Amino acid sequence: MDRWYVAQTHSRAEETALAHLLRQGFRAYLPRYRKQRRHARKTEMVDRPLFPGYLFVCLDVARSRWRPIRSTVGIRQLICDGERPLAVPEGVVEDIRARETDEGVVPFTELPPFEPGDTVQVTEGPFRDQVGWFERLADKDRVIVLLNLLGRPMRVPLTASSVTAYL
Repeated sequence: MDRWYVAQTHSRAEETALAHLLRQGFRAYLPRYRKQRRHARKTEMVDRPLFPGYLFVCLDVARSRWRPIRSTVGIRQLICDGERPLAVPEGVVEDIRARETDEGVVPFTELPPFEPGDTVQVTEGPFRDQVGWFERLADKDRVIVLLNLLGRPMRVPLTASSVTAYL
């Protein structure tokens, strides 16, 4: 049965890793968001990875040859539980994909009223009902929240509107 798994990439190598995985015949997904960038007195909108340093790979670990993923250019490792890849909870990737615009980016809006260290709860999306800690603003429409995922705390970028104070 096909499931989504997380592959960690080398620093700023998400696009390279995605291209090499696709070239090898794997189904891979790199969610993106649009960010305003200022450089040399110019402002432009650029697409950036939604989860910097990570992308998703869909495969059936019982039937597929998944070990070559670990030596793919741009890939650091598959997130595993022991020797076997650890599957992403069902519906997470599909939920992210459903939120994409026609341009293939996940939109973000609103600014949060939180301070670093505040306990927050995710109210919508694939991480709904997860409790974590507000870390910082990522840009004008996104926040970084520490959530306990895959057995360890991970920084997760979320829309500011999908996070509320946890009481």
